[in-house]
Amino acid sequence: MNKYKYEMKPLFEERLKKLMPNEEDFQAFNKIVHTGPRNFIRCNTLKMSPDELLSRLTKRWKVIQPFTEHKEIMLIDQELGPGEIGSSIEHQLGLYYVQEIVSMLSPLALDPQPGDFILDLCASPGSKTTQIASMMQNSGTLIANDLKFNRVSILSSNLEKNGVSNAIITKNDAIALCSRLSKENWKFDKILLDAPCSGEGTLRSSPKTFLMWNPKVIEKFSCLSG
Repeated sequence: MNKYKYEMKPLFEERLKKLMPNEEDFQAFNKIVHTGPRNFIRCNTLKMSPDELLSRLTKRWKVIQPFTEHKEIMLIDQELGPGEIGSSIEHQLGLYYVQEIVSMLSPLALDPQPGDFILDLCASPGSKTTQIASMMQNSGTLIANDLKFNRVSILSSNLEKNGVSNAIITKNDAIALCSRLSKENWKFDKILLDAPCSGEGTLRSSPKTFLMWNPKVIEKFSCLSG
């Protein structure tokens, strides 16, 4: 069932059909983006084990762990009321982070380890940063950078809420920061660059992107450096 009334702008549809020339692929994409996102959360293992959190949450919701190798990833497999997932006491205490599964993939690919020296260049609001810190077990050093003060403020709040203690927050243009670090011969074990984008991957959770999308937005974000 289509939940949202927004439709693709002609230029957006044209662009996607170039990226997905197979009509079946395009139609499958067009169907899924008009369906609301599923309720994924990530257990904050800095504060609680997945088993403990699952025991708490199953008293209230139907919760499953779809990936045996990543028990921290959980799906609340039922309809929820507006704001329900974010207003629970467990969320307020930072025991879990509301995070779409696609957002969790890049930290999993990065594979942070305890003791690593990691740079997260465009860190706010902190979903991936807190996930990285959790995988590092608060060991090692994580530099979390963003460009604007309001985004740094949100990042700081989320790191504190989630009990992250191995992060250093910086406010810099990403290109300028990397240039300085390179000149000073800084070396990192891993770097995550989740650059600002046009939001085409968030259509399910933010359907107004259908209305906001335009080619100039893509050009604008391609020039951003942090």
